[in-house]
Amino acid sequence: MIEFLFRPIQAERVPPLGVRRIRTVPKAFAQDMHATRCITKAMRAALYEKTGPASEVLHVREVDKPEPGHGQVRVNIAFSGINPTDVKTRGRGLASINEFQIPHHDGSGVIDAVGEGVDPNRIGERVWVMLAANGNRYGTAAQYCVVNSELARHLPDSVSFELGATLGVPAVTAAYCLFSDGPIAGENVLISGGAGAVGRAAVELAKWAGARVFTTVSSESKAQVAIGAGADVVVNYTNPDTIDQLKDQGISRIVEVNLADNLELDVAISQPGMKIVSYAADGEDPVLPRRALMVAGITIEFMLLYNVEAHKLWKAVELLELALAEGALTPPPITVMPIAEIVSAHLQVEASSASRVLVTP
Repeated sequence: MIEFLFRPIQAERVPPLGVRRIRTVPKAFAQDMHATRCITKAMRAALYEKTGPASEVLHVREVDKPEPGHGQVRVNIAFSGINPTDVKTRGRGLASINEFQIPHHDGSGVIDAVGEGVDPNRIGERVWVMLAANGNRYGTAAQYCVVNSELARHLPDSVSFELGATLGVPAVTAAYCLFSDGPIAGENVLISGGAGAVGRAAVELAKWAGARVFTTVSSESKAQVAIGAGADVVVNYTNPDTIDQLKDQGISRIVEVNLADNLELDVAISQPGMKIVSYAADGEDPVLPRRALMVAGITIEFMLLYNVEAHKLWKAVELLELALAEGALTPPPITVMPIAEIVSAHLQVEASSASRVLVTP
């Protein structure tokens, strides 16, 4: 279910099944607004000049529309996707800010300008954007963003802008965690938190890649999300027999969202050679039981999308895009909000929203 609090002019004319429109932009007004945006030298953006609580630091104002530099493209944003990493960075993550920071790594839209060294034929290309705000003040929470050309990825015509804006951080992280050591066809993998943004993407990608997929969830509603994504076995980890349900299943790889809370379970169901890939750092640091890990023969890899090995990152992106082109990825539950409600949007993500939150500029 995609709930629209505002219908952007860039989105497809016919909304996906299940979309509920709450307010629409009249056609004539949308055309006038589009024409205005094409000639203006300013753009509307959500930004902050210092880090802190959303209600204190986030606001919307006009700034100069950026021009793409060498090797860069400018994207007219349709949807900007918010991830936990975005709200954490806004809350405490940047040591210093040069004038302002427009947040959000993920987004979708159409390339409207290219810099020197970029094929001009890319103008007009539909794209999904990844890592836009990584070392760049122009994240996707604006009418336009500027990124290095390789970070604006081709979006097939068959894929909606809404789905495109949910890919970046969650789906690339999922692809890395699954495929960084090679193919997983025929393997049994465990996705911790299969209803979350990364977890759900990992379930879909693992099924596409030919693995048997186990996942853990905390409620029946989340179980239905994981089942809808294609999980073969869904276990409610609040049940006392969780270990019994997962032990001796030949699980060779775990995509782990909470190592501190789940390490005891992971060790209990392990087999020699099993690998745990940990991609989140919420909560307390885990206490590693060295002897138990040695006896189990487990390898643990900690990954952060911003600094993984480049060849592994781009291999993950390549496989993600292949799965996307083959229709293996579907839209998660989505809530769409106007950029004017950017504070509320951030607070919803901070509250661990069950749906992905997108904003429209």
